[in-house]
Amino acid sequence: MSFFSFKRCLDLPKGPFSSLGLGAVRTATKRAGGTVRNHGGSPGQRLGIKKFAEQYVIPGNIIVRQRGTWFHPGQHAKMGKDHTIYATVPGFVRYYKEFRRTGDRKYVGVVPNKNEKLPRDEAAQGRSRYSHLVNLTQLAKENVVSS
Repeated sequence: MSFFSFKRCLDLPKGPFSSLGLGAVRTATKRAGGTVRNHGGSPGQRLGIKKFAEQYVIPGNIIVRQRGTWFHPGQHAKMGKDHTIYATVPGFVRYYKEFRRTGDRKYVGVVPNKNEKLPRDEAAQGRSRYSHLVNLTQLAKENVVSS
């Protein structure tokens, strides 16, 4: 018997792991897909601008919902504890920028008349009737004179 026929009789496995004696190794025909954990997640927070420029608002209407101060409250607007800016008087929304030493800052305010601009020049236009600095004695004199 020759050496080659002897080797054929042993029928040794052929392949990359034949020297280890493991035999044939099966490989995957499809890639592993992995697992999904916590899929779906929580719904979005619905942040952003809720009332745009020149839209009419009433007191309590939310103008901007935000995390942090992207916008700052201007005249007749206040900021809630979660940085939500809301209107304090009825009127029209105005967005404007003020330039500061550290960069420009965006403001949101409310004006009572549609043709007004912010920031409001109180020296030229007088104080707004919704201002918390209204002089009550002056209003009383005006009411006496007009009646």
